[in-house]
Amino acid sequence: MKTQSTRPGVLAVCIDNTGYLASLEAGKLYQIVPDTEAAKQGLIRVIDESGEDHGYSADRFFILEVPHALEKALKRIFSSSRQPNGFNQTV
Repeated sequence: MKTQSTRPGVLAVCIDNTGYLASLEAGKLYQIVPDTEAAKQGLIRVIDESGEDHGYSADRFFILEVPHALEKALKRIFSSSRQPNGFNQTV
């Protein structure tokens, strides 16, 4: 990926969790944490399965820009989830 948007309403679907089986699940939706320095290095920072944000190669993800209303709805739906990160739901 060339650059990452840092605006709210941007989510990422993991498409390659090779080497990070405990941290990422392929097909799951992850919340992006804006990090322009990481983006300059081809990385994307997401809240992973640990519940903390970590940087990963951007080519492991497909970026989704979602309407603000959908982002709010997802936060509301997943906030009570047992997942460490409310967004990391299987797509």
